[in-house]
Amino acid sequence: MEAVQKPSLGERLARSLIWLALAALAVSILLPVIWVIMASLKEKSEFYGNPWALPQGLYLQNFVDAWEKARMGSYFLNSVIVTALGLVFLLVLSLPAAYALSRCRFPFRKGINTLFMGGLFVNVSYIVVPIFLMLVDANQLFGVSFFINNKLILALVYASTALPFTIYLLSSYLVTLPYAYEEAAYVDGSGYFRTLVSIIIPMARPSILTVLLFNFLSFWNEYIIAITLMSRDAEKTLPVGLMNLMKAQNAAAEYGRMYAGLVIVMLPTLILYMLVQKKLTQGMTIGGIKG
Repeated sequence: MEAVQKPSLGERLARSLIWLALAALAVSILLPVIWVIMASLKEKSEFYGNPWALPQGLYLQNFVDAWEKARMGSYFLNSVIVTALGLVFLLVLSLPAAYALSRCRFPFRKGINTLFMGGLFVNVSYIVVPIFLMLVDANQLFGVSFFINNKLILALVYASTALPFTIYLLSSYLVTLPYAYEEAAYVDGSGYFRTLVSIIIPMARPSILTVLLFNFLSFWNEYIIAITLMSRDAEKTLPVGLMNLMKAQNAAAEYGRMYAGLVIVMLPTLILYMLVQKKLTQGMTIGGIKG
């Protein structure tokens, strides 16, 4: 048997530097999160002492006040509804489009694909005002108030703005799938829609999960579009409600309630990421492995 060659001094030094950089990055990310969670459990008087001191007890009243008095519960429900609807709209629109662009051959396919890819370079912040004016004009045209302060419309706008990235990611994965399964389905008399539902979607599950997680984080934390289209307080989403809470509680020196609101916003994303971390990594790398 050949002896295992030990890594050289340079390799060990490079590996140590990489681990040191990763450890520093982890600390820079985890430390603020831990500090916010600690601060959310403190009473008001504790903030006037050492800011790095551990909380004297678990003061959960901050979460109760943030949820009820600051209406974070209502904002939380609005965000859940908008995010869920946005993800449903996004999958319904992007899956057939990605399937057609990556697996089918038809006239102007490359041109349409180029237009979708061009959408990757459009910053949503630059088009939020035209979107708002378009919806206001639609209200005036039809004599309704349906298109503003409507969670359904906000979810549809979220899905529309996420289409270029989602179609790009799904198409990149679908193009790596073998054609044998589709050809067998076509021989058995299956149409395009049935093939998509029965063959393509189950095989593309890792990529779909990746798309869902990325867009969940985007929709859940989105602020610019939400504050523009949702002026009515009862319809505001969690990030907008959090900004209102921070302004109000900062003026009233209710820092515990403010940090409790921050925890309410970030906790679902942390839990979701921890649950699907392995599948997320698989969805981001499996396309390259198959290619």
